Amino acid sequence: MEAATTCYRHPSYETYVRCTRCDRYICPDCMREASVGHHCVECVKEGQRSVRQARSLFGGAVPSAATPVVTYVLMVLNIAAYVVEVVRSETVDRFGMLGAVLVDPSGGQYYYKGETYPGFELTGVADGEWYRLLTGAFLHLPPDASFGVMHLVFNMLALWNLGRVVEGQLGRARYLALYLLSAVGGSVLVYLVSPETTAVGASGAIFGLAASFYVISRRLGRDMRAVNRFMAGFLLWMVISAAFTSWEGHLGGLLTGGLVTYGLAYAPARLRTSATQLAGGVVLVVLLAAVVAVRTAALTGA
Repeated sequence: MEAATTCYRHPSYETYVRCTRCDRYICPDCMREASVGHHCVECVKEGQRSVRQARSLFGGAVPSAATPVVTYVLMVLNIAAYVVEVVRSETVDRFGMLGAVLVDPSGGQYYYKGETYPGFELTGVADGEWYRLLTGAFLHLPPDASFGVMHLVFNMLALWNLGRVVEGQLGRARYLALYLLSAVGGSVLVYLVSPETTAVGASGAIFGLAASFYVISRRLGRDMRAVNRFMAGFLLWMVISAAFTSWEGHLGGLLTGGLVTYGLAYAPARLRTSATQLAGGVVLVVLLAAVVAVRTAALTGA
């Protein structure tokens, strides 16, 4: 009598079905339906490695799922940072975007004019606290402020609506880079124009996403009438909110986000590679760092 054949992965299963690629016997648990017959698990994995991943017009890998993972993570980080603010009120003073002020022993802040005095300490980016350029973008106005928690709510709603669209077009890595660069770009303009002002909020990054959405829509040839109305509303909000928010952060994020996305969208096809785009991002970071260094030298005389 002919010996019974068993699955190559599960010897206890008797089977008479073979993988159409490697010709090994496979049980129902190991079968993967193919255009012709069935494939085993290992052949399916090998095939997936040999298939070139789809990429968007902007060079990013198209996510296999539509879930905007990075947008969710950014929202969680912003909300978590706000919870920390509520528990520890000194968080804003320690990590908010602040260029240069003098702080006395009691915590009072004074304008910095290039000189320090006994008992006063220079605080801010000018004193080497460069992390504020980014950490300030994850903090928001405390609950006891005039705008309070609505500052966080409005920004998270905008992030939810814009982030899903932009992330889907750019891919996760490029989208995250755009968000962080826009946040830093907004902080840099705050440092240039109003180094004595404490600025917090994701608004700079949000305005960068708005500019990105505009550039993406133009590049894809979409009907721009609705997009133009949307951008007009965003720009109007930037003007109105200048009375109680940092217009410098908004404008800096808008310009940075637009510049980054324009480079991704309109660069020649041969330059829309991961290596080239990474090099462009590094160049932008170096330029922003140089601007901060020059501004610091001008403030401190160093």
